[in-house]
Amino acid sequence: MKDFTVGKEAKLILQFSVPLVLGNIFQNLYNVVDSIIVGRFLGKEALGAVGASFPIIFLLISMVIGVGSGASTVVSQYFGAKKIKEVKRTIDTIFVFFLGSSILITILGISFSEEIFKLLGLPADILPHAVRYLNVYMLGMFFFFGFSGISSILRGLGDAKTPMYFMIIATINNVIFDLLFVVVFKWGIQGAAYATIISEGGAFITAAYYLSKKHPIINLSWRKYIFDRDIFRSCIRIGLPTGFQQSFVAFGMMAIMSIVNGFGTNAVAAYSAAMRIDSFVKMPAITFSSALSTFVGQNLGAFEERRAKTGLRATLLFSTIYCILVSLLIIIFGKHIMLLFTSDPAVIKIGQGYLVIVSSFYLLFSVMFTFTGFLRGAGATLIPMIATFTALYIVRIPAAVFFSGIIGVNGIWWGEPMGTFVGMLILLVYYRSGKWKGKVVVRKNKGDK
Repeated sequence: MKDFTVGKEAKLILQFSVPLVLGNIFQNLYNVVDSIIVGRFLGKEALGAVGASFPIIFLLISMVIGVGSGASTVVSQYFGAKKIKEVKRTIDTIFVFFLGSSILITILGISFSEEIFKLLGLPADILPHAVRYLNVYMLGMFFFFGFSGISSILRGLGDAKTPMYFMIIATINNVIFDLLFVVVFKWGIQGAAYATIISEGGAFITAAYYLSKKHPIINLSWRKYIFDRDIFRSCIRIGLPTGFQQSFVAFGMMAIMSIVNGFGTNAVAAYSAAMRIDSFVKMPAITFSSALSTFVGQNLGAFEERRAKTGLRATLLFSTIYCILVSLLIIIFGKHIMLLFTSDPAVIKIGQGYLVIVSSFYLLFSVMFTFTGFLRGAGATLIPMIATFTALYIVRIPAAVFFSGIIGVNGIWWGEPMGTFVGMLILLVYYRSGKWKGKVVVRKNKGDK
């Protein structure tokens, strides 16, 4: 556990961010490794199937993960206020919600997978691969939500190292099982999905056991859970806008995928690979945002607004330096990175176009996410939701449709930086207005300083 209400702000955020970045990088390696092995050993149709499944998975889990982020904010604010009893009740409450939700989402995902892919117009040669992959993947939702819940709670308590250790082990296991199931046992695309859920399941079970025995606050005893309705309402109030925001992103990704589908199998395979690379290199910037949320939550819970703002400035600096460096690397080496996934020249060319266009504007993305992280930590999650909706549905998707009709598949990619710029402006204006103040769960008593 880490108390962010004392000490040098920039140093604290950087120390917290490094293990968080490493943990999230390894978590994203799940998807990257799946795509590389599937693309290399099963072909571009299977590669496209893995990529096409991601927006649907993201849609199904987005609302639940949003509520989980709200719980992380509530935990961080109570912990900053030194209200340990409320911290424990929040942990119990969110686990009841997470584990119950996993059952419902598994049923929905398996029941409607084929219909959703058909609705998106997925090419016929990719469709059966996508259905098989998604149906197996959905069987691991219980483990996914369980481990996600543990990670969210630990982040709220200022602990980024513990989930990182378990995620590193899980990622190594995933690589081993991917090679075993896909390359050795020849299980096809289902093998990649089985590798993921077995590795995630191992991470959740070992993490739950370890924390129940060793952690001073977390005690995951299945028979002693207390569901606190008032705390859950606070989690919903803060997390639901984030859940809607994530859902907007998921629906937007599905809309973009449907546009890409119209350009055929090569475009779908290229988008699947390039999107994996893009998501992977963006992760540190997103992680800085998550670290800032915890930092801001604890400090606003302790009524330290000045420290929260100093943390914002430090995070902007870290994210800016990172995004400038990674943009240059992707622009220069994008073609070579695509070769990890496929040797098909047509697929590589389309993917390289995506990477050059999108990575040129990573700085806008980092600024937008940094302010999103600050506002989430403050409990002001409605405006980030509105910013995301505007960026996606008012700007990015219409721009993708319009420009792809004029300049082809590259026109789809230009919609992303346009939408990001508009979303960033909305968040900047709202932050400057100061209206995010007063959204904190913890209230100052008369005796507080």
